[in-house]
Amino acid sequence: MKTLAIASERKQAQNPHNLFVAGVFAFDLLMTPAVLGLKIGMIGLLIPLVCSGGLLAYIYTRSCKETSWFVDMHWRLTWKRSRLLLLGYSISAFLVLVAWLLSTISGDPHMASIVWTALTRVALMPTLIFVLFTSVLEASSIAQAANGEVPDKLAVKYPPPAGLIP
Repeated sequence: MKTLAIASERKQAQNPHNLFVAGVFAFDLLMTPAVLGLKIGMIGLLIPLVCSGGLLAYIYTRSCKETSWFVDMHWRLTWKRSRLLLLGYSISAFLVLVAWLLSTISGDPHMASIVWTALTRVALMPTLIFVLFTSVLEASSIAQAANGEVPDKLAVKYPPPAGLIP
């Protein structure tokens, strides 16, 4: 839905999308491989997860705040996409748990190490897929915000004020 948002609101509406994309690239696409490359261990993967979790908590908190309808809709849209990323984290956490269980039941310590290493790398794939998917969605939302647009589903759920519709 196209709105009559003023230029300053359009700029502010881009902020949640820019923040999300920057956080995803910094924490998930740069920090996670660095932790794996430094061989800190699986506990080291908690560092990017905690950083990303803090960012998502901020996005949630800000999405509950009410300022301008147009800006608020873009914060809510970013929170909706953040929940997709949380789903990716959950799937990966489940797969890491399965990897841990399979490696602990192995009688041979070398085989347990191989199983653990192989399956944990596979377990990170759902998060990577969701990171890339949500990044593309958020990048397109930056353009939506710049054009003064809000997705129709969001506008139906949270109707805009009368003076904002062309």
